[in-house]
Amino acid sequence: QVLLVESGGGLVQAGGSLRLSCTASGTIFSINAMAWYRQAPGKQRELVAVITSDGTTTYADSVEGRFTISRDNAKNVVSLQMNSLKPEDTAVYYCNANLKLKWWMTSFMDFWGTGTPVTVSS
Repeated sequence: QVLLVESGGGLVQAGGSLRLSCTASGTIFSINAMAWYRQAPGKQRELVAVITSDGTTTYADSVEGRFTISRDNAKNVVSLQMNSLKPEDTAVYYCNANLKLKWWMTSFMDFWGTGTPVTVSS
């Protein structure tokens, strides 16, 4: 069993900053990648940023240059530093982990946190 717990969401004004964190705990053999997704009301869930075990990062065009994803592999923690926030960043942010529970498993599996809301006011 794997548990992902997010923290750091809240209400901020446009131009402000927030730092989200997610910790993966439980029986984990290895983590291939961790990512942040977000979903605004009435819209599809979208990828915000992803980081692989070797440190390779990918960002959505809408957050490039403003958000930074980082990880601590030893602690199984992924963070998202969000700067220069805009009202369109308002959404529930979800942590995702692509991992193997056991060494003998043939493929990685996805696990999700329950989300943390971020609201950016004008």
